[in-house]
Amino acid sequence: MSSIPSPRALRRVVVTGMGLVTPLGVGVEHNWSRLLAGASGIRAITRFDASALPSRIAGLVPEGALAEAGFCASDWVAPKDQRKMDRYAMYALAAAAQALEDAGWSPQAQHEKERTGVLIGSGIGGLPAIADGAVTLHEQGVRRISPFFIPSTLVNLAAGHVAIRHGLQGPTHAVATACASGAHAIGDAARMVMLGDAEVMVAGGTEAAVSPLGIAGFCAARALSTGFNDRPQAASRPWDAARDGFVIGEGSGIVVLEEMEHALRRGAHIYAEVLGYGMSGDAHHIAAPPEDGNGAARAMQAAIGWAGMAPDEVDYVNAHATSTPLGDLVELHAIRKVFGAHAGQGLSISSTKSATGHLLGAAGAVEAIFCLLALRDQVVPPTLNLDEGPAEFADLDLVAGAPRRRTIRTALSNSFGFGGTNAALLFGRCSQNAGGHSQPD
Repeated sequence: MSSIPSPRALRRVVVTGMGLVTPLGVGVEHNWSRLLAGASGIRAITRFDASALPSRIAGLVPEGALAEAGFCASDWVAPKDQRKMDRYAMYALAAAAQALEDAGWSPQAQHEKERTGVLIGSGIGGLPAIADGAVTLHEQGVRRISPFFIPSTLVNLAAGHVAIRHGLQGPTHAVATACASGAHAIGDAARMVMLGDAEVMVAGGTEAAVSPLGIAGFCAARALSTGFNDRPQAASRPWDAARDGFVIGEGSGIVVLEEMEHALRRGAHIYAEVLGYGMSGDAHHIAAPPEDGNGAARAMQAAIGWAGMAPDEVDYVNAHATSTPLGDLVELHAIRKVFGAHAGQGLSISSTKSATGHLLGAAGAVEAIFCLLALRDQVVPPTLNLDEGPAEFADLDLVAGAPRRRTIRTALSNSFGFGGTNAALLFGRCSQNAGGHSQPD
């Protein structure tokens, strides 16, 4: 690990704002309270006719009034602009608006706008609009294709819309690394701040691929749960013996990343510091990880090494664990490889996908925010539906059923994607907020 530079030689990066749109609802505190209460956002699909699909459940963002933590597009996007973007971009606009308000950052001066950037990832982008456009072309002809078809579907337009809405003229970027997109976006944005490309970055992930085409594609790959259509809230069950695939979800998670001294000068509230970011590639298979979890382990080791820490200094891992038969166990093998005896003697591990489903390109960002909230409140969110865990990992604390109060100094979030791409983010508590010299606890 000696070849990995320490961020202490670079500028330090902290999180000063958060925003969430998930199947649990809209808003950070609403999401967190429901997650700790053991609520599930997974239900039968009613947005379209799913009767012919093998999987007929999803983690759907609830529609409704903002006052009731529901999502209404018109609360965030003017009706005349809604035809210019697919749902994934609307979710990003909603989460980014929350995060910027939470951070108290609304740059007005030109130099502030130029030093604030946006980096938002998505695994697929506007898949429903692509599917609808193909049908329109086939049934109605080329003249019926909207001039907004292309910009409504491109992955980078989520970042573009956020930048335009808030006048942010710094780096405007996007990543598309499947289910690692949100984590890569936050890690890459943190490095931009570390390297001085920006003072502030609005970063995260967004996804809205719950559509007939999206579900049919994942079903064809035998990736989705099909055995719990009559019991949606029981379907996402990471590590459980009855797991049969992931539950597709949608939503967005956005954070505001800020150079530490910049945050302190303006009196911002600091949630945590970005201590480490690790990446790796499996170079193994387009969808399946290697059984020894080598790639996942190397991403975690890189994040911990970047922080200049030892594995036993990590207290909580928010696992990627999606509820697939192979992937869940591979990740536990990787965790045991990285943490050794500490994995069974002081580390808490949970999968919040059990409550939200798998939000694909948004998952890593949403789960990073859950790590930040775990650090803030010193509580580990639970793994739902874990009735019978794997016997070979009986020594691991998988936080089954109920949240766990404990000391959390650092929290690691894992995200892995098709193509063998892996990302790990490490966050640490700060002992002081604005007005002092903030140091990790």
